[in-house]
Amino acid sequence: MIIVLDASVAIKWFNKEEFSDIALKLREEFYNGKHEIVVPDLILYEVSNALVYNKEFSAGDISMAINSIIDMELTINIPSKDLLEKSIEIARKEKITLYDAVYIGLTREIYAKFVTADDKLGKIKGVLLLKDFFNSKAND
Repeated sequence: MIIVLDASVAIKWFNKEEFSDIALKLREEFYNGKHEIVVPDLILYEVSNALVYNKEFSAGDISMAINSIIDMELTINIPSKDLLEKSIEIARKEKITLYDAVYIGLTREIYAKFVTADDKLGKIKGVLLLKDFFNSKAND
């Protein structure tokens, strides 16, 4: 399965939070070749930003976390003009941030499944909440 992974999921690889166990299991399945993970490049900034606000992380810890994401060899997508235009339309239609819309636009562009821990995005077509990932037929 091709998955577009939201930063809200990747952050759980480093912060112990609700559903971190599911995020870690999804990452393990990626390492075992069960899933391909595609992300927009903005995930690196979003994860870094979230970790900056976690006082338990030093600057070095944040660098190591981001380097570990880069070293995973995920497919990191730089949005095209077309993707950005579609994402603007999605953001306005769904009343969400452009950041979130880029993930959804990328998902639609590559016919993937978008996995997020952000409940407010769960109502949008093609979005799978992390908490439901292993209970979903979409994971088969």
